[in-house]
Amino acid sequence: MPGPKDLDPSSSPRALLGAELRHAREKAELTQEELGAPLFVSGSFIGQLEAGTRRMQPEYAQKLDEMLETNGFFARNCKASTKSKYPDHFAEAAEAEAIATTIKEYAPLLIPGLLQTEAYARAVFRAYQPTATEAVINELVEARLDRAHLLDDPTKPLLWTVLDEAVLRRRVGGAAAMAEALYHVAVLTREHRIITQVLPFGAGAHMALEGSLKLMSFTDAPPLAYVQGLGTGQLHDDPATVTRYQLAYDLVGASALSPETSLALIESVAEDYAHGDQQP
Repeated sequence: MPGPKDLDPSSSPRALLGAELRHAREKAELTQEELGAPLFVSGSFIGQLEAGTRRMQPEYAQKLDEMLETNGFFARNCKASTKSKYPDHFAEAAEAEAIATTIKEYAPLLIPGLLQTEAYARAVFRAYQPTATEAVINELVEARLDRAHLLDDPTKPLLWTVLDEAVLRRRVGGAAAMAEALYHVAVLTREHRIITQVLPFGAGAHMALEGSLKLMSFTDAPPLAYVQGLGTGQLHDDPATVTRYQLAYDLVGASALSPETSLALIESVAEDYAHGDQQP
């Protein structure tokens, strides 16, 4: 019987690779847990590989070829599935985000990437890389704006974001850029495309003080949590860890203003920027 065909990198290689993994595992009559054990990974991790929400790393690919007797198929094709236009620390999260059914995000300092305008994103990347060429900055901005097309669908994914009040008050790119960026968030909220809350300074200490948090759920794979720091990011699939982060998000949301009050505050601050009333 002929072996599986090599993947076309242009036709969703990660999804195709995952489908082939599921086929090979079921043919070998192994559960996800049984396949994961020799790799020292959980059954849920194997499920995420099969669903295309996680990358297949070369060391896993080689071992899977040996265990499933797939004649080097995964080793040959995993390189196509790892190509990305995003930074290494964020690439896997961005690609999981693209197929998530629900995204919940707490943003402590910046408007989330999916909601950024061009001027705002440009100011962020210029601050990150003050000596980069314009070509590099343009490429980064283009990739970020391309991510926003995820919201072109009128109903999915469900995006629920909690913005710390610091996001509204931190002047990124100047008053005009801030006004445009906040109006953009307000429009998406008014059009019922996203749910937005603001966590006010008055809420005080909370469970997510240490950094940003993104939670993603999927139709046919376990949920993921992504936490990010300075030039670093971690994608978590351990159920206990994800549950802890879900609790953190829920508590932050409980302390935040209602969506209606949050929208009024966002629009008020945007008006202040537009009319030059915000202090530098």
